[in-house]
Amino acid sequence: KHLARTRILLHIVDVQPIDGSDPAHNAKAILNELKKFSPTLAKLPVVLVLNKVDQLDEDTREEWCKHLLEEMQSGPVFKTSGLMSEGTKEVVYYLMDEIEKQRELEAEDPEYAAQLKAFRDQLEAETREQTIAAKEAYREMRRQQRLAGILGDDDDDEDGDDGEMEVYYVR
Repeated sequence: KHLARTRILLHIVDVQPIDGSDPAHNAKAILNELKKFSPTLAKLPVVLVLNKVDQLDEDTREEWCKHLLEEMQSGPVFKTSGLMSEGTKEVVYYLMDEIEKQRELEAEDPEYAAQLKAFRDQLEAETREQTIAAKEAYREMRRQQRLAGILGDDDDDEDGDDGEMEVYYVR
C-alpha cells in the first residue's frame, strides 16, 4: 500500500562497494530486479545518487563518476558523501521540489490526477500479487524443508503462527 504512493525512486549506489564489485553492474542488477518485481514501479522517475564519493581520490573522482554514468541510465544524478554530509541537502531539496510539482499538477489537472490514480492502482495490484507469490513460495520452501527433514517441528515459520489457522486479509 505504501509503495503505491511512491512518486520517485531514489537509487543510491556506493561508488566503491566494500566487496570490490562493479557499482554499475550492481545498479543495473537492482534495476532489472525492480522491473521483474513490478514493471509499473520501474516506470517511476529514478534519481541516481552516487554515494561515498569521499572514498575516491579527488584526482580521479570525476573520471570515475563519469565512467559509472556511462554504464548506467540517465536522469538526475547527485554525488554525495553521507559521512561528510556533502550533497545530501541538494538531494533532499530536489526530491521535495519534484514531489511538490507533482502534487500541484495533480491538484490542477483532473486528467493527470486520473492517470496517476490508475498508475497507483496498477502499482498496488502488482506489488500485492508479488508479495503474495513471494510469501507462498517461502511457505512452500519451508514445507519442503520440513518434509525433507531439514527443519524440525520446532523450526516453524518465522512469522510466529502456530500452523493451526491462516488469516488472509483481502481488500
